[in-house]
Amino acid sequence: MASCRDHDEMTPFLAENVDEEKAIGASPPVDEEDSERRQDEHDLTGNSYIRSVVTVGILFSINLLNYMDRFTVAGVLPDLKSAFNIEDSESGLVQTVFICSYMVLAPVFGYLGDRWNRKYILCAGISLWSIITLCSSFIPNQYFLLFLLMRSLVGVGEASYSTIAPTIIADLFVEDQRSNMLAIFHMAVPAGCGLGYIVGSKVTSAAGGDWHWAFRVTPGFGLLMVLLIVFFMKEPRRGAAERESQENLTSKSWALDMKALLKSASFMLPTFGYTAGKFASGALDLWASTYLKRARIVQYKTEPCQTAICNYDDSVIFGVITVITGILGVAAGVQISRRYKKINPFADPLVCGFGMLGSAPFLFLALVSAKYSLVSSYVFIFIGDTLLSMNAAIVDDILLSVVTPTRRSTAEALQIMVSHLIGDAGSPYVIGVLSDYIRRGNPESTLWMFLSLQYSLMVCTFVAVIGGAFFLLTAIVFEKDRQRKEKVPED
Repeated sequence: MASCRDHDEMTPFLAENVDEEKAIGASPPVDEEDSERRQDEHDLTGNSYIRSVVTVGILFSINLLNYMDRFTVAGVLPDLKSAFNIEDSESGLVQTVFICSYMVLAPVFGYLGDRWNRKYILCAGISLWSIITLCSSFIPNQYFLLFLLMRSLVGVGEASYSTIAPTIIADLFVEDQRSNMLAIFHMAVPAGCGLGYIVGSKVTSAAGGDWHWAFRVTPGFGLLMVLLIVFFMKEPRRGAAERESQENLTSKSWALDMKALLKSASFMLPTFGYTAGKFASGALDLWASTYLKRARIVQYKTEPCQTAICNYDDSVIFGVITVITGILGVAAGVQISRRYKKINPFADPLVCGFGMLGSAPFLFLALVSAKYSLVSSYVFIFIGDTLLSMNAAIVDDILLSVVTPTRRSTAEALQIMVSHLIGDAGSPYVIGVLSDYIRRGNPESTLWMFLSLQYSLMVCTFVAVIGGAFFLLTAIVFEKDRQRKEKVPED
């Protein structure tokens, strides 16, 4: 999805401004024509092409910091567990309370994002998120409940950003350009996750095991992003990049927006598929590093390890894998979908579906093999994560294809709420509870600490299969809903 819209689609628009020489048959060079076409599209948005690209760069950077902050918790989870003296279930709760507030407030910001100036909402939300993250780094080890409260408040700021950023990109670019820019935007997710693991663990180590310093890295950069938004970002007009949508672009009531979204099968089905993916990835992102550390203890408890891998930091290894697989997965998903779409209009949901179905057996093998070989487990994680990441940008592309511009923030918010409510809001906690439950029925040992978490994480592989099935069902209704997205109900 790397080019501007096709020439045939642009012809009616260009015909209005064509000069006499072009009208009698001459055509400009391809590069000049592409440049005019691209500039013409961005004139409609009120942003130049360069400013639009800069805006995507700023949004990418914020998304990177967003996920760095979120997965700093995973990178220092063993340190938090030790410092607060908590069980697996309470460890999972740290991520769950954050996701819950993020989920609950997403519809509020979705409503505001479809009606108010999105630039100001972003500034307020990112400022709040940065300040609260910094404050959470000063909480003493004996105040676990206060730490939970602060992590939940971080979700308030992130809800403002995640519901709005994709809709801004949608209003700056169209078709192939939009898909490419969304892919770039979503590449920040795995990169941020991986950096969260790495920075969290390394900063904690450098601070002599003090986890508080891990949460003091992102706030300063967050406030810098606010300044970049203020001085370099310009609010685009909603739906301006889509000429076919220029008529009657007025916001309806929130009730009508929700009614239309809930009736759209090609919006709800991929939302459920995405939710299944969030359940699996949310649990694995928080627990995988801890699981691999426990696997290492089980492998080498009776016989000293003589290989270099024994000196590796599993948080760093898993972080690097997360960065690479996420970028590969997002890029592969977008490019495969782009090429497949030329012969099959249902390419987007099919690529998402087969990606999730393909990830399940590799995630299962990664869990099973960890007891015997960490190298093979990392290989299976690499393949499984790559396949699981393929839907990241495509899901947004599906949403933008079937939802009219005036309700896209609401759609993003609804998708966030559903995917977190049933997905990663509860999955880290559920896995922790299952792990504690299994361990209580067995002898206290390092082996059963490992096995209890292994059996709990198996749930993720089955959920991935269910998510793949939802995406395949989407392919049945996708094209019909995409063609009628501009029909906004009046009652």
